[in-house]
Amino acid sequence: MSHKRVPKRKIVFAGAGAAAVAAAAILLPNANASQDDKTEAAQPKKVDAASAADIAAQLASQLGEAFGGAYYDKDKQQVIVNVVDDNNKVNVEVKSAGAVARSVDNSTKALQTAAKTLKTKATIPGTAWSVDPKTNELRVTADSTVTGTKWDTLESTVKSLGDGMATLKKSTGEFKPFVAGGDAIFGGGARCSLGFNVTTDSGAPAFLTAGHCGVAAEQWSDSQNGAPIGTVQDATFPGDGDFALVTYDDANTEAPSTVNTGNQNVDIVGAAEAAVGQQVQRMGSTTGLNDGSVTGLDATVNYPEGTVSGLIQTDVCAEPGDSGGPLFSADGNAIGLTSGGSGDCTSGGETFFQPVTTALAAVGAQIGDGGAAGGGGADDGGAAGDGGADDGGAAG
Repeated sequence: MSHKRVPKRKIVFAGAGAAAVAAAAILLPNANASQDDKTEAAQPKKVDAASAADIAAQLASQLGEAFGGAYYDKDKQQVIVNVVDDNNKVNVEVKSAGAVARSVDNSTKALQTAAKTLKTKATIPGTAWSVDPKTNELRVTADSTVTGTKWDTLESTVKSLGDGMATLKKSTGEFKPFVAGGDAIFGGGARCSLGFNVTTDSGAPAFLTAGHCGVAAEQWSDSQNGAPIGTVQDATFPGDGDFALVTYDDANTEAPSTVNTGNQNVDIVGAAEAAVGQQVQRMGSTTGLNDGSVTGLDATVNYPEGTVSGLIQTDVCAEPGDSGGPLFSADGNAIGLTSGGSGDCTSGGETFFQPVTTALAAVGAQIGDGGAAGGGGADDGGAAGDGGADDGGAAG
C-alpha cells in the first residue's frame, strides 16, 4: 500500500475546529463590589457535551498560559477547567463561563512542549500519546511490538519530561489502522466503513472515510466485486490526520445524513468537537455498534505506516474493517472517523479517531445533503445508514 496524499482537487482549509470562540464577560478593575460579588457567586452550568467543547474553546482563548485543559463531568453535566494560575481573575473568568476551576501544575502549553519532545526523541512505531486533562498529563502508550532498546528509549524520554508530566503504560495489542479484506465498502482488496455522508462545497454528494482507506484505492464499491459508486477526491494519511473525501460517481445519488445502528437510524444533524469524558458511540461494518467515552485529545499515533497527529483517543473497541466508520453522540453530532488502535471488541483496547470538524474544514464539505433530497439506500447508491454489513451496504 502506498501512503500519499491523493491530489484529485485542491483542498480548502477553512480552519480546524467547528467550535466558535464566544466573547466572555471581562471584569474591569473599577467594577463595583456588588458586581464582583454577583459574578463570584455564579454557579456552574449544567451543559451537554457539545456545549462543553465550546466552553473549553472559549476559556482556552481567554486564559492563555493559565489554561491547562478541560474535560466534561458527565455525571454532574459540568465543564471542569484546569488552571495553573490560581488567582482571583482566572477563577472569576472560569466561573463567569459557567465552568468549575481546578488547580493543576501543567499548562496546555507545557504539555504541548512535552509532546514535541516525544515526537523528536521517541517517534517509534507502536507508540502513541495524547493529552489527558483528567490527570493533567500526557498519556503515553506502547504496544506489544515496542521492546528492547525501543522500550528503553521511550521510557527514558518519558522520565526526562519530569515528574507529573507523563505516564507510560504497555498495551497488549498492536497499533494498526483498522482495515482488512471483507465486506462493507470495498476498494483495492480492502474493506472499510463509510463514515458520514456530506455535501462538497460544489454541491456534490460525497462521504467521509479514513484516509488510510483513501490511499489504498481510488474507487470504492458498496458490495464485494461490485461496480464502483465513488471516487476518492482527497486523502490524507499519514501526517496531519487520517481522512478521505469520496464523491459519489452519480451526481443524483441520494445520501441521507443518518447512521444505521442496526435497530434504528440516528439522524446526524451536524459536527462537533470532542470533549474528554464525553459519551460516544461508534458504528463499524465489522463489529457494529459499540459505545464508550473520549479519554484524550490531540493524540499522536505512530503506526507502522507512519505518524498521524491530531486524533481523538477513546476506550471504544474496534476491529479491522471498522476503519472510517462514524463516531457520534447520542444527540446526533458527528464526532470522528475510525482510524485505528489496538485490541479488539473481546479484550478491549485503545482506539483513535480523526476529528470530523477538522476533516470537513480541510476538504471543504458539510455534514448532510446540503438541502438535497435524501433517503436512498445502499442498493440505489445511497450509503450512510441504509446498508449494513449483511447486505454489503456501508456501515455509516
